[in-house]
Amino acid sequence: MQAPSTREVTELCFHGCCPTPFFTLNEADNKSTITKPRNSSAENRRTFASTTSSCLFPNTEFNNPDSLPSLQEAFDQFLRTYPHYTDTYQIDEIRAQEYYNLSLSNHVCLDYIGIGLFSFSQLHNQLSLTYPSTSSSPPPLQPHSSDFPVFHLSYKSVNLKNHLLDSGDESKLESAIKKRIREFLNISEDDYSVVLTANRTSAFRLVAESFPFGSCKKLLTVYDHDSEAVEAMINSSEKRGAQAMAAEFTWPRLRIHSSKLRSMITSKRLISKKRGLFVFQLQSRVTGARYSYQWMKVAQENGWHVLLDACAVGPKDMDSLGLSIFQPDFLICSFYKVFGENPSGFGCLFVKKSAISNLESSTTAGIVSIVSARKLFYLPDESSGTETEFEQELELGSSSSNSFSGTMPIQATRMEKGESSTRVKINGEKVSEIEVIDEAGNLFVEPRNTTINGKRNSPVECRCLDHIDSLGLSLVNSRSRYLVNWLINGLTKLQHPNADKKVPLVKIYGPKIKFDRGPALAFNVFDWKGEKVEPILIQKLADRKSISLSYGFLHHIWFPEKYEQEKVKVLEKRRCEAKENSGNKRTKGKENLGVRVVTAAFGFIATFADAYKLWAFVAQFLDADFVEKERWRYTALNQTTVEM
Repeated sequence: MQAPSTREVTELCFHGCCPTPFFTLNEADNKSTITKPRNSSAENRRTFASTTSSCLFPNTEFNNPDSLPSLQEAFDQFLRTYPHYTDTYQIDEIRAQEYYNLSLSNHVCLDYIGIGLFSFSQLHNQLSLTYPSTSSSPPPLQPHSSDFPVFHLSYKSVNLKNHLLDSGDESKLESAIKKRIREFLNISEDDYSVVLTANRTSAFRLVAESFPFGSCKKLLTVYDHDSEAVEAMINSSEKRGAQAMAAEFTWPRLRIHSSKLRSMITSKRLISKKRGLFVFQLQSRVTGARYSYQWMKVAQENGWHVLLDACAVGPKDMDSLGLSIFQPDFLICSFYKVFGENPSGFGCLFVKKSAISNLESSTTAGIVSIVSARKLFYLPDESSGTETEFEQELELGSSSSNSFSGTMPIQATRMEKGESSTRVKINGEKVSEIEVIDEAGNLFVEPRNTTINGKRNSPVECRCLDHIDSLGLSLVNSRSRYLVNWLINGLTKLQHPNADKKVPLVKIYGPKIKFDRGPALAFNVFDWKGEKVEPILIQKLADRKSISLSYGFLHHIWFPEKYEQEKVKVLEKRRCEAKENSGNKRTKGKENLGVRVVTAAFGFIATFADAYKLWAFVAQFLDADFVEKERWRYTALNQTTVEM
């Protein structure tokens, strides 16, 4: 493998400060309606893909797992292709100091996308101070412990509109956390009010149950994958008389079918200027596809209210958005607690202040408050930790007051973060997972005499947000760009050994090697006969290697005429769809087909070793006996066998 010349590589500028373009609305047919700027940055973007393909494993195929280069050999070539990766060494230092748990457990965490609040080191140190190791106190948590108490989410049953107009009852802790999040997202308090929700789904449902669908009938969503939150919004809005529509994505590259989406946005059949609600995501949390901001402008110009889903954007991408330009009516994002350890958290619903008066009064569940607790329950590591035991402990520790007095750490399920949270029983009632820390734990500190990017540090120490702020947009995006594109290139080089024809091991869905793509990746693995290995089996086998992956369901796929024959082979029903749809009047008669995929997402502290480990794991499927061997091992361990 011949390395590229130093000059050839270093002339490329990989530091794109605006990852999502302001142009190319016609993403399906490549006909741009907005002039693309011609400058060195645009040229570097165009040459990025060719440089990646020509410099990484050029003219090379890997036909068995043993043929892969070693980690060191692959890393050396990676640095020759992406020399600016060394500029991100600060992230490696942060990972070593603040997230050393990932190295101790050898854990590769690629199963969710989003933004954390705290670091592992921060919470572990605070708990060690709060509970020193003495005979009369609970022992401090060890570095391998999987959960940490952070805060208490207290449910409210209130009217969203009234709550937005009068939210003066929040605690100082909640006010400080909201302020820190506003600073991080660069959202002005003068323009937007914020409501904390139990999770991402709750935020979507709140909008659906308060939006005036009586006069604004349409609901138009732009998602290439099935989403629990969006489905909840559609269900709630249709019950209130809304007519739901969805954008389609063109096979095989899964770009937005631009002409069809534009037609739905500008339809002349909608006589009223009040069209409805346009729900738009900047980036797919499954495929990593990024979409033009200009779709929001087109929708606004045609009378639509806009909800911007920012849950899957990069850690600092909001800095490049410029909300003052687009001013969506609603913005939803979510935050989890600790990367790689505790992905539960809460959702944030931002409502433009000028749009509050348009909301309808509706008392709905899902709004929460952040409250610090007075007492912390501790569960030793040797406990079995069953759900029944959790409920019994919580019931014993609960008080008659509205503020819960104790909690029990529970591992959150692996889903879209903010999408779902573990539920426990308090006073006989199921509520969301609650994890808190005693106020004496000193987790939430007084302001320090330090600044980050010219801003005074927040009274709440959210160390993960502080780290991302100190790194900046360019550094964070560049690192993930190098890693995900290297991995895609490596996966496409895996070919089954077959004398008759080339049979690729992996199929990538959505954008492949591309400068402007997100850090999420959707793919499937196929055996030597061309039959797909079920994503859930891939996930289970990856778990055995300490690699956390997830899976999704791509839908709303449109096939041009030349791909009609391929349509039958590609599309499949969602798992257990027949049971889900039985008796469901809304889905009866609707064709709900798509593609089940494996998904991986790179967080801001992901390393090259993480990408390499996933690549080496997938390469094992080049061995025809690998799946059968692993299935036998699962059976021997009395674990559930997954049918392929």
